[in-house]
Amino acid sequence: MSAITDLKSAGDGLLRRRGLVLLAFAALMAALLVAGLAMRALGEAGEANTYALLAEAFLNGRLDVSGCFDEDCAIYADRMWVIFPPAPAVLVMPFVALFGPGFSGFILLAMLLTGISLALWWRILGHLGLDRETAVWLVLALAFATPLYYVTIRGDGVWFFAQTVAFLGIAVAIHETVRGGSLVLAGVAIGVAFLSRQMSIFMLPFLFALALRSEEPLISFRWPHWRRALALGLPVAAAVLIYFAYNYVRFGSPTDTGYGYMMPPSAGAETMSTRRIDEYGLFSSAYVLFNALYLFVQGFHLQFGGETLTVPEAMDSAGTSLLAASPFVLLAVFAPMRRAVVIGLVMIAVMAVPMLFYHSNGFSQYNVQRYALDWLPILFVILAFALTDRLRPALQVLVTYAIGLNVVTMVMLALTTGG
Repeated sequence: MSAITDLKSAGDGLLRRRGLVLLAFAALMAALLVAGLAMRALGEAGEANTYALLAEAFLNGRLDVSGCFDEDCAIYADRMWVIFPPAPAVLVMPFVALFGPGFSGFILLAMLLTGISLALWWRILGHLGLDRETAVWLVLALAFATPLYYVTIRGDGVWFFAQTVAFLGIAVAIHETVRGGSLVLAGVAIGVAFLSRQMSIFMLPFLFALALRSEEPLISFRWPHWRRALALGLPVAAAVLIYFAYNYVRFGSPTDTGYGYMMPPSAGAETMSTRRIDEYGLFSSAYVLFNALYLFVQGFHLQFGGETLTVPEAMDSAGTSLLAASPFVLLAVFAPMRRAVVIGLVMIAVMAVPMLFYHSNGFSQYNVQRYALDWLPILFVILAFALTDRLRPALQVLVTYAIGLNVVTMVMLALTTGG
């Protein structure tokens, strides 16, 4: 019996030492990725993020914009409009007031928002009962091995910056819910997230399930249930009304977001997305196979050229599947089927399935499927429920691999694009 105990202790010690080596390696690669973020932030030129123009319009008491830094704007009633929800523009109004619409600090601001989100996630994982060692690995994974890193480093783009704002709103909401804090604040945070990324509204049922104590039923007409539902739901309902009013003033209908009036691409600037819209429209079953394979199956892909196929030419701008780029998410299959997990999985399906019919899977993107970031917070809560000491070694290996893949991606992008 003593020999077996000694062998187990020796095995545990070996696993711990290997885990520390992996952690050091992962931290070194994370530092390289942070350096990449800093270089991108310092080199940001400005006049790239259309939210600066929308913030300028708000400061001048208008909803229409004077121009467009990208081609995802709408022309309606002889005026130009930003088709995206307005919350990120409200956030940057002070900076645009100080520095003008050429404000060039969007990546720095995205880094700040992401840093706050990660700090909240550290607290969230603690409130969920996760041990500190496993929590360190999950925060590393979230920061450097998910689409969160990509949308942060691309924060100078309107689409990506909106996702960093929405992600922070969701983090605030989950944090308030799991710590037993203010559900009103959680609802306000989801309202802000909704006014950045509309899919965020589907977080509400998951948050309600998280807010319930284990002995409480899911469905009840008692006042505590109504109080939670109203605290979460009323701020979001107010955000929806704001969005409907915003659309009505711009396009004459509460549900018209302006996509039907998008500017045609300039000559030679057509993309996969614009060609798809011309051929099939915003939503079509023609997109399902492509989107499904890229969400779940497609691997890391670097295209080689030259007569001998030895010259790296380009990364796949449609991205890499979530399971290939962030394989540690597969450990969620070990989560116990408690109520919040089941509702969370249903909400993931509600958000993910419609996007399989959408004309864009997030293009352009590298080594990510950025739309998965809408529901990834739910999956990380489920991971926290799943992970045990027994699964930590697998988590360590998979997270280290995923961070390494991101480093390779950044290096290859620098080689093939010069930036």
